[in-house]
Amino acid sequence: MTALLATPVSGRSPEEPPPGLVPPLPPRRHAAARGRLAAALRAVGPLALLAGWWTASATGVLTPDVLASPPDVVRAVGELWGNGQLADALRVSLTRSGLGLLLGAGTGLLLGIVTGLSRLGDQLLDSAVQVLRTLPFLALAPLFMVWFGIDEASKVILIAVATTFPMYVNTASGVRTTDPRLLEAMRTFGLHGIALVRQVVVPAALPSVLAGLRLSMTLSVIALVAAEEINSTAGIGYLMAQAQNYARTDILALCVIIYGVLGLAADGIVRTLERLLAPWRRAGAAR
Repeated sequence: MTALLATPVSGRSPEEPPPGLVPPLPPRRHAAARGRLAAALRAVGPLALLAGWWTASATGVLTPDVLASPPDVVRAVGELWGNGQLADALRVSLTRSGLGLLLGAGTGLLLGIVTGLSRLGDQLLDSAVQVLRTLPFLALAPLFMVWFGIDEASKVILIAVATTFPMYVNTASGVRTTDPRLLEAMRTFGLHGIALVRQVVVPAALPSVLAGLRLSMTLSVIALVAAEEINSTAGIGYLMAQAQNYARTDILALCVIIYGVLGLAADGIVRTLERLLAPWRRAGAAR
């Protein structure tokens, strides 16, 4: 009797799915190998640029008065790090960029949530913010120098202005696309105010917020370059100005590389946050 019960009536083995059903996919394997492959593929572009630069310098296509060779740039790193100038410049530039990004992205996030959630807030604020968004932030640099002087305040505020609007636009769009039925259901369960925003609105708009943060972090580096042209006495921009005066193409190339690395690091930070805070997006993209 036991043998008869264990035998499938249709002659199928117990492991086979019923007709019309798709068998479940096996769990994905070799995730670590795929991650290493993705990292290797991302490194191909920068390595190719480095190889082309090195080859052009070695063959004389690029002369030192046009662009220093990679070994010369490496020697410049040792020189500037040894006398402490590079460490001080990095500290000052990262502080400026970080403070400006924190102020600008925080302001954009707050404004985006207000205009996205409230019709009154949208009517009062959105048009004014859109007008300000169309102004090139570089054109505001002279005005900020008049208002705030040539010290750190004008530089940080310039970076903050540049990073506010990408975060605002993406956050407002993400909040507006939040399912209104979900918001109504949460209000029915007694969730209101800050708790509703923190537990429902921000998680639902998280992909858009992260997209805005990525743009804001990239712009913080671009604005840093412009801000450090405002009579800087410290920072990577100051090193570039000094190198320009003495025609040190090795230091100029080093500063350009540092700005590029900062932008790449900013993008990597947002990608890491996306994997930690929104793992479902990565899983969906992997299919």
